[in-house]
Amino acid sequence: MPGNPIGSVMVVGGGIAGIQASLDLVSSGYLVHLVEKAPAIGGLMSALDKTFPTNDCAM
Repeated sequence: MPGNPIGSVMVVGGGIAGIQASLDLVSSGYLVHLVEKAPAIGGLMSALDKTFPTNDCAM
């Protein structure tokens, strides 16, 4: 992130929506703090490899 940030933002929740929101905000020039209560980010995305182990749902 070159230069000074526009401001700072806290995104609560490290699921797929929180991660995407954080990326969009950083791209817009904000300093982002992503907060997640679980030990890892990703939310329910980590369960998809168990639901679709062969990637049959891929496009």
